[in-house]
Amino acid sequence: MSKKIYGIGTGPGDKEFLTLKAVRVMQESAVIFGPNNKGQNMAVDTAKDFIEGKRLVLIDFPMGKVTEEDYKKAAEIIEREIPEGESGAFLTIGDPMVYSTFIYIIEQMEKSHKNVDIEIVPGIPSFIAAAAQSRQVITVKDDDFLLCDDFTEDKIKNVESVAILKTSKNKEYILDSLEKNGFEYKYVKHATLPTQEILTDKEEILKDKQYISLILGKKK
Repeated sequence: MSKKIYGIGTGPGDKEFLTLKAVRVMQESAVIFGPNNKGQNMAVDTAKDFIEGKRLVLIDFPMGKVTEEDYKKAAEIIEREIPEGESGAFLTIGDPMVYSTFIYIIEQMEKSHKNVDIEIVPGIPSFIAAAAQSRQVITVKDDDFLLCDDFTEDKIKNVESVAILKTSKNKEYILDSLEKNGFEYKYVKHATLPTQEILTDKEEILKDKQYISLILGKKK
């Protein structure tokens, strides 16, 4: 009998943004997986109402220094922990195919654990949720759009709109670059959560140190 692992996107944080399929698959899974962040996990917290009583396995990934060996170990844990003939669900914030740990786990599963089937259940990425919350247009016909998490000014030379993730570093450089190239911007932190804030004042944005934040920019 085969095993199956689902990569499930839990969206931006508000449980009401979970898809019906995500909820069903989690409830049908024998074990729930997620990255371990000092015993906490935003994706697991989002889904907690739907996975109560489920066996939970949090997998360690060293922050900022994850190696291929860490992903190999994660794939081994997943195969080992899923009972024969059952399925597991790996939860990730946003979408599993956008800047997700699960992308690298898939590579290892496909290399060395071919007896485990893989299926992706998409979720709402943070920048899509932030655009909705701030009523910031992402892109329109004939526009070019850039999504990045490692910003450099040259990347926006030929686009009309941009979403920049992981903005806690080099924030002043990002804002200066956007202004220099004729972009208006909005800074969104904790999109969809009760602690959500949307800022447009440059000085207020620079003062904020929240890691779970992003910047949306659109050419004037």
